[in-house]
Amino acid sequence: MMNKVDYQTRIDQIRAALGYDFMSLAFAEPAEYDYAIRWKYASGNISDRYKRIVLQSGRGIAGIVFKTGKPFLIPSVKLMVKPDSLFNYPITKLENLNSIGAVPMWNDARVAGVLLGGFRGDRQVTADMLHELEETARGGIGDLNGKELLLS
Repeated sequence: MMNKVDYQTRIDQIRAALGYDFMSLAFAEPAEYDYAIRWKYASGNISDRYKRIVLQSGRGIAGIVFKTGKPFLIPSVKLMVKPDSLFNYPITKLENLNSIGAVPMWNDARVAGVLLGGFRGDRQVTADMLHELEETARGGIGDLNGKELLLS
């Protein structure tokens, strides 16, 4: 079993390697009726408030990625997200992110987490960068093996 330090170190390494301003890893925890998704680890964060965000499956960036198992990209929050729907993406507000990409973290053919990378300034996450993030996630992090399909 990996300890917390290993996840944190890995997130720091990935953020440095891929050049993001901010990177975070969310995990799903069983909740009363569904799953609660929380941002557990972050690198390049401006505060620890991201830890207070709790999302349901299908809500928020992590919730959408968790539910669909597909990457999620908002190249420009300012251009693509209406101000009155910003509350749907609390991580963007808390970390002043203007561009984000998020990918599922697979473990034994199920989505077990979400890896998010973002920029604060004018830099934008591109489709190529999202693909690179996805490839990184497929390599696995900690206990998550990154395997989407297991052949029987």
